[in-house]
Amino acid sequence: MKLSIGGYSFNNTFLAGKMDVFGYLESVKHRYHLSTVDLYNGFFVDKSTDIWRLADEAYLRKIREALDEKQMTVVNIAIDTAALWDPDENKRELQYQNALQHLHAAAILGAKTVRIDTGGSYSNDPNGDFYKMNEEQFEHIVTRYQEYCQIAADYGFMIGPENHMGPSLNPHFLKQIAEAVNHPNFGVLHHVDRWKVDPELGDSIIAPWACHVHFGANTLANEQRSVQIARVLLDAGFDGYWAIEHNAPDNQYAEVEWTLAAMKKVLHKALNN
Repeated sequence: MKLSIGGYSFNNTFLAGKMDVFGYLESVKHRYHLSTVDLYNGFFVDKSTDIWRLADEAYLRKIREALDEKQMTVVNIAIDTAALWDPDENKRELQYQNALQHLHAAAILGAKTVRIDTGGSYSNDPNGDFYKMNEEQFEHIVTRYQEYCQIAADYGFMIGPENHMGPSLNPHFLKQIAEAVNHPNFGVLHHVDRWKVDPELGDSIIAPWACHVHFGANTLANEQRSVQIARVLLDAGFDGYWAIEHNAPDNQYAEVEWTLAAMKKVLHKALNN
């Protein structure tokens, strides 16, 4: 099985000062016996400003050395504070420059897929426009992803949004973005059970572009539903990694162990029944 553990699953442990990026690698390799990781940039950036800044390249090289020493592969990097759209033009430019720096970092770390969000808000708009895009937003998002896809092609990875915020939470708009970008290096990090529009249709609509998957504990607690979603993705030809992402309030090592075991069980049933 192609399995991974999203780095954000240990975010509370990281914030408590009990883990760093190297401890995450050690845990994945020796506690959970996997050779694949989903890096979260929150583990190796300077968070002193709203736009998180990367450490110097020497630090990134140390992470790469640790990966190589353990014979580990970065199957995904999730990048925050580099989203494409923001209504503030100055912030949009800062996030763009941050994205370019992170794409270089992804190349150093040997990432196979990279997530950079479309941008938008987590809070519903009182006017009902939260999950929509105007023409300016749409053109900006498509143009930026086309640019990033060319960089991704040069470096050898896939890139695209997670159904995380704004228009990406609407599968119909995310499909429009994917079709307009129209690039072989574009892919979606499909986070299961995040749709805010037509949730029963979202998985099948976006499955053709899924290049990486996140399952959370709440979804995996419903085994029947989880198997159903996995089969939708498999039937669409998904051949990427199935990652669990569950940032439990506490007891995170045990919580991840349970979630990973549940993911294995779901995939066994989806693949064999």
